[in-house]
Amino acid sequence: MVSGTLFHYRKNSWPPEEYITKATLQLFDFDSAAPPSQAWRRKLNSRASKLKEFSVTFREAIKMVRLGIRLYSYVREEASYGRRAPIDPFTRERCKPSASQGVPLGGMGSGSISRGFRGEFKHFQILPGTCETSPIMANQFSIFISRDGGKKKYASVLSPGEHEGLGKASDHGISSWGWNLSGQHSTYHALFPRAWTIYDGEPDPELKISCRQISPFIPNDYSESSLPTSVFVYTLVNTGKERAQVSLLFTWANSIGGVSHLSGDHVNEPFIGEDGVSGVLLHHKQVIKPY
Repeated sequence: MVSGTLFHYRKNSWPPEEYITKATLQLFDFDSAAPPSQAWRRKLNSRASKLKEFSVTFREAIKMVRLGIRLYSYVREEASYGRRAPIDPFTRERCKPSASQGVPLGGMGSGSISRGFRGEFKHFQILPGTCETSPIMANQFSIFISRDGGKKKYASVLSPGEHEGLGKASDHGISSWGWNLSGQHSTYHALFPRAWTIYDGEPDPELKISCRQISPFIPNDYSESSLPTSVFVYTLVNTGKERAQVSLLFTWANSIGGVSHLSGDHVNEPFIGEDGVSGVLLHHKQVIKPY
């Protein structure tokens, strides 16, 4: 018989009130536009620290000798057949996790594309056995806002302007884009398989923006859930007295990584759906060599 019950309450490590105001949360309290109370959070202007690899003691290594021998034999056997073992602790991985990563696009079976909490798309793991860690800086969301008959204008890429891929010779002029977001009043909230980015008055002080990301994890449907896809839903709230004309722009150059869009044989195709929605299909080709 239990005479008493002990309850342990884990303190919220990332309280939402420290990242986003209650007034902004109330404005987005519809259509799942507001981030949940329990989530992993970061400000977009914060710096990601480097992750440290764990190590084992000498005593732990002795206990794992037999396991290590079995794994090594398995890796050698797979290599003799021209295959790469899915578990290979003896080869240093190129695609290491980063403290700047957020919720990936897909990832259950057929690869994934990671998205950092600052808005960059990187860590392309689409082709089997390969991983492109560098961000494709042309893959971005941008916003353009006009008020008072065009007298007030705001424009920016929806990501802070300090990235590892900018300012290099290979950025193809992308550093000249409008990287006007400081990230001080913008926050990222992650609760897998969903993520929210809240722009609380950036770049327009009187416009609140919610970007909701969700990957299709469907119960009892592994084939569809394994696709490296994601849906982005934008919700905008105008808190100013003037009407605002807002345009959202999505640019995408590459889905598999590499030095340019030519790496994936990128081809664009316009379409018009049955419901009148028009858009652009982005085709990419990948060649998978048989074992």
